[in-house]
Amino acid sequence: MDKKTGILLVNLGTPDTPSNSDVYKYLIEFLTDERVIDFGWWKRNLLVRGVIVPARYKNSAKTYREIWDKERGSPLLYHLQDLAAKVQQQLGNDFVVEYAMRYQNPSLQGALEKLQKLQVNKIVVLPLFPQYSSACNGSVLQRVQEITSSWQTIPDIKLIHHFYDNAKFIDAFVARGNEHNFEDFDHVLFSYHGLPARQLQKADLSKKHCLQDASCCASITEINQHCYKAQCYATTKLIVDKLGLSKDKYTVTFQSRLGKEIWLEPYTVDVIPQLGKAGKKKLLIFSPAFVADCLETLYEIRVEYLELFEQYGGEQITLVESLNAEDNWVDAVCEIVTS
Repeated sequence: MDKKTGILLVNLGTPDTPSNSDVYKYLIEFLTDERVIDFGWWKRNLLVRGVIVPARYKNSAKTYREIWDKERGSPLLYHLQDLAAKVQQQLGNDFVVEYAMRYQNPSLQGALEKLQKLQVNKIVVLPLFPQYSSACNGSVLQRVQEITSSWQTIPDIKLIHHFYDNAKFIDAFVARGNEHNFEDFDHVLFSYHGLPARQLQKADLSKKHCLQDASCCASITEINQHCYKAQCYATTKLIVDKLGLSKDKYTVTFQSRLGKEIWLEPYTVDVIPQLGKAGKKKLLIFSPAFVADCLETLYEIRVEYLELFEQYGGEQITLVESLNAEDNWVDAVCEIVTS
């Protein structure tokens, strides 16, 4: 009897098109997830449906149109499709590789049902977020369990929590970095997606460690081993050690803040002006929270942050291309899902 393993690669989500209506629908589904905005149901829906989405969806649609490929559509989706195809080719016929988005299409439900119909012996779910957060990894893992809990026969399911320190993942980003001459840049930023500080503090079961002092995330410990910020710093250290960057050459920052509450600091939008004022002219930016180029890298960093940098005397921002479907990253994914 042939026994096949199902591999499910999951990224965050994308609107079906960059139209106002499709972006509106996507943002509603995304932001009403209780793990993304972790308020009570009434407060969350009033905030999202009554304030955030009505205020943002038209501008978000405009930015999506800036990065949308005329032939292939959403970068996040076509990079995922390319990655899945390469992983399938490398793993061979003993595996069935599917891909899905947590929000919108292709849906998690549809991908899991494909694997169910194929009667795979085992399902390995890889959320494509290197550092664990409740809003991303946690949401994917919860939704997978919700869907499969109604199946009459539930196969062996392996849920991968994180891969921030996987050696091949690190090497893939190091290889991307080495495509650039670091002597050409005045400073290097490692800009990670931000989260409300409150969410990290909620995850600290000890209630005595998270964000209590500036060194709480300096290293991975038993208390902070699942902490998003600590894992971001750990990823950075692993990359810079292999690149040989000195401590004064780089800064870790957090981007994409939403609202007025305190998010993880320092904010990328605060550090960039500081660097410009200090006379830095050329910045190189890594974004190791994203394994595929998307709105946050192609537009927020390349366009919005460049405009901000220029306002304060800066001249050039260069984005280190994400891993997308690059061969080193394909090798890393194959190792992660089969180990």
